[in-house]
Amino acid sequence: MATTTAVPPAPPRRVNRIGLEQAAYKGNKSTLCAGCGHNAISERIIEAFYEMGVEPHRVIKLSGIGCSSKSPAYFMRTSHGFNAVHGRMPSVATGAMLANRHLIAIGVSGDGDTASIGIGQFVHLMRRNLPIIYIIEDNGCYGLTKGQFSATADIGSVLKTGVVNDLPPIDTCALAIQLGATYVARSFSGDKRQLLALLEGAIAHRGTAMLDVISPCVTFNDHEGSTKSYSYVKDHDEPLGDLSFVPFFEDITVDYDPGTTKEITLHDGSRLLLKKLGEDYDPTNKVEALRVLTESHERGEVVTGLFYVNTQRPDFLQLMNLVDEPLATLPESRVRPPQAALDEVMESLR
Repeated sequence: MATTTAVPPAPPRRVNRIGLEQAAYKGNKSTLCAGCGHNAISERIIEAFYEMGVEPHRVIKLSGIGCSSKSPAYFMRTSHGFNAVHGRMPSVATGAMLANRHLIAIGVSGDGDTASIGIGQFVHLMRRNLPIIYIIEDNGCYGLTKGQFSATADIGSVLKTGVVNDLPPIDTCALAIQLGATYVARSFSGDKRQLLALLEGAIAHRGTAMLDVISPCVTFNDHEGSTKSYSYVKDHDEPLGDLSFVPFFEDITVDYDPGTTKEITLHDGSRLLLKKLGEDYDPTNKVEALRVLTESHERGEVVTGLFYVNTQRPDFLQLMNLVDEPLATLPESRVRPPQAALDEVMESLR
């Protein structure tokens, strides 16, 4: 008599709060070098948007030119996307958000794309406080053109060829804070937990969330003498605090001793919990943030964590007093002045 073997039931699918599996947030297979820090950042982006339950079709991915600007191809393949010209991604991002304020914008740039050819556009994006997650994949070199120093390379850094950098670096975090960005942080592509919490906080924030992520270039800038290598960052990383993120849709009660943890409520009700590791640090104090960045740089430390957050300043779209509907969907009758309005203007100029 034949016997049948019972087939165990398939394990239940793991889905997020909107019923999507993590596979829905993945992109194409990476063509970057094996071990590139940029790939680790893409993985954290996938995880953050999945955990937050963001609908991929509501996201627009933007980038410029360079190794970093290939990254949007490696996450959320069903999202909108635009690969701009070198250093000009902020203009495209601004236009996209003005056309449809309901989009969630994530811009991925590099230290060359941002701090050199794109520095002018970066400056104005930061001061406008446009709602965007702006990620700098920072490796201190031009990985796409054979490893020359970028504008974020530290004084004394040495190329594989032996060339020493004599120019001071641009600190994009300090610049962003000075100019008006309202969520500014630095992390390391090898610190999964910290980077994930910062990304989830950036998704919950309303305004410019600028994340400078040190992302070693394994081909041109991961050797002894580089201050952007895996070993250097691991040896010199000084986290400001132990960072945790509690999303608004999870009712999690956190107990902690008074004075040991600072709680920051973001725009959607999510919470960032910053547990002190050393000095008492207040990320809502702009002057304090700039002091910490300046002093840590003088000590040769790579300070990571959330430097500054401001949940009170209105974002650019609020300042523009835009209607709630996406501008791209408005009929001509609502975006073009009627003839009477034009006649009135002409008459006033006589």
